[in-house]
Amino acid sequence: MNRSMAFAPPPAANPMFVGSNNEDAVWERTVDVLHEFHFGIARENRLSRVIETQYFVGSGVLEPWHSDSVGLANRLESTLQSVRRRVIVNVIPGEQGQGYLVSVEAFKELEDLPGIAANSTGAATFSENEPLRRDLNPVVGQSTPSGWIPAGRDLALEAAILGRLQRAYSGG
Repeated sequence: MNRSMAFAPPPAANPMFVGSNNEDAVWERTVDVLHEFHFGIARENRLSRVIETQYFVGSGVLEPWHSDSVGLANRLESTLQSVRRRVIVNVIPGEQGQGYLVSVEAFKELEDLPGIAANSTGAATFSENEPLRRDLNPVVGQSTPSGWIPAGRDLALEAAILGRLQRAYSGG
């Protein structure tokens, strides 16, 4: 038996039961964990019991400090393809007021450009065989906004967030 496997905590269930009666502590720890993953909070609604994050561009191989791309396959994908993710967390009171059920949903989207992105050699370069043009507002970049294709749920990111939440709720 692998020694590291013997001491690894079991994966957290989704939704995960939190045996605490302090809603504020559960809520604040949840927001703190989302910040640890570098997600900005787009909306917090305590009445609806929902926390939604802003979209976060997937981190590639050269960005090890970001932890939104879980595993080598997701990191390589984010390196070679523009990816963005957002997370929705629900904090629901348990039955008979005992504890809370915390569910995490991570959604991934892939960028879909309408065509080849127009990249210029630079607006400040001058051609020697043409007269100098005084265009002070060159259009550089793509002409239409990007579209995004839903790629479903990112289960690896959900598991990573739930594992970190489990440690945060237990005081770790």
